[in-house]
Amino acid sequence: MTEQKKIALVTGANKGIGYEIAAGLGALGWSVGVGARDEERREAAVAKLRADGADAFGVPLDVTDDASVTAAAGLIEDRAGRLDVLVNNAGITGSFQQLPTTVDVTTVRTAVETNVIGVIRVTNAMLPLLRRSPSPRIVNMSSSVGSLTLQTTPGAETGPISVAYAPSKTFLNAVTVQYTKELQDTNILINSACPGFCATDLNGFRGHRTPEQGAAIAIRLATLPDDGPTGGFFDEDGEVPW
Repeated sequence: MTEQKKIALVTGANKGIGYEIAAGLGALGWSVGVGARDEERREAAVAKLRADGADAFGVPLDVTDDASVTAAAGLIEDRAGRLDVLVNNAGITGSFQQLPTTVDVTTVRTAVETNVIGVIRVTNAMLPLLRRSPSPRIVNMSSSVGSLTLQTTPGAETGPISVAYAPSKTFLNAVTVQYTKELQDTNILINSACPGFCATDLNGFRGHRTPEQGAAIAIRLATLPDDGPTGGFFDEDGEVPW
């Protein structure tokens, strides 16, 4: 019996790190759902991935919208009947001015809605499909700026003061831990990943790493063996402190 092709969904996969995660999993022979809101960019990404030999398919997906997420789960159900890997990559930074004393609270609310609640919404919708996989994996794309340890370490590089983006990643890390606790008696492995400071449109392309470099840790966590870690926070060098 031939091994079934693995199925992955990557949110926010039409560009940047998300695209490179999809490309990396596609290069492994996986079937990869390109989750994205923008139809034109989504289909352009799918076409490019297919041209490079990947088995890619588009998944209309707005992580902030219940109906959109439900429809995305239905699409994958109809296409494959299961999901092997979910990479929660979609995220926003919000405005570059995020001083806590002057921030527009809408900026904070919007960051949390996408970076945290969106992850919960998508994860819960996809869990029934993940439970049908022999080796399900969930990867939450976080950031070292979400580490409270690093944020409170004198001299540690944690970027500019940010009362929306950085705390949203701290919140996401906490959510990862809570999922791990609830799912500890299952075969689902769930971890947070830090891609490093990559040059993407989220930061005005100021990063010193490429999106492909940033995608590597997500691909590693998506392809963990059954005895791999769960409930951790990792970058390419190993564990990142919470």
